[in-house]
Amino acid sequence: MEGGGGSGNKTTGGLAGFFGAGGAGYSHADLAGVPLTGMNPLSPYLNVDPRYLVQDTDEFILPTGANKTRGRFELAFFTIGGCCMTGAAFGAMNGLRLGLKETQNMAWSKPRNVQILNMVTRQGALWANTLGSLALLYSAFGVIIEKTRGAEDDLNTVAAGTMTGMLYKCTGGLRGAARGGLAGLTLTSLYALYHNWEHMKGSVLQQSL
Repeated sequence: MEGGGGSGNKTTGGLAGFFGAGGAGYSHADLAGVPLTGMNPLSPYLNVDPRYLVQDTDEFILPTGANKTRGRFELAFFTIGGCCMTGAAFGAMNGLRLGLKETQNMAWSKPRNVQILNMVTRQGALWANTLGSLALLYSAFGVIIEKTRGAEDDLNTVAAGTMTGMLYKCTGGLRGAARGGLAGLTLTSLYALYHNWEHMKGSVLQQSL
């Protein structure tokens, strides 16, 4: 029995030595001064190398041929919806102002409240329809021009804005279409200038140096 016990102890000791638990042990004080050459210090909270936590690549896997940024077709839904909501909010405020102005000589009563409410809803629907229609035309022209040219740049923005203004005001004849196109050209040119302002400023500074 004793021989068997000694044999078992030897086996256990051998396995413990193999896994580093047997033999001459080292205390934490002995291991504290050992340098970790070529290794970053481990996180005190996670027993992993922080280098493996750094994301050097994109977190999302894109389909083959897809762009990293949304195109005009994807942005069209946001543009149309945002313009409709903005127009409704602005129209409601304008309708409230007009309603209070037109009923200022009336006492606070049910007929006055109904008239103000009617003005608010009418103006809200009018402005929402107007801005939504403009956004729809602009987005449609932008997508068509982008697919036709095969490129996405500020030229598409200016061209889409100009064509949107011309089509929206074409009921007023050539003069109305020209005015609408000029308004669209001006607004989209200002937007393109604002969008590229930092890039233009950096280019000017580099040329001056």
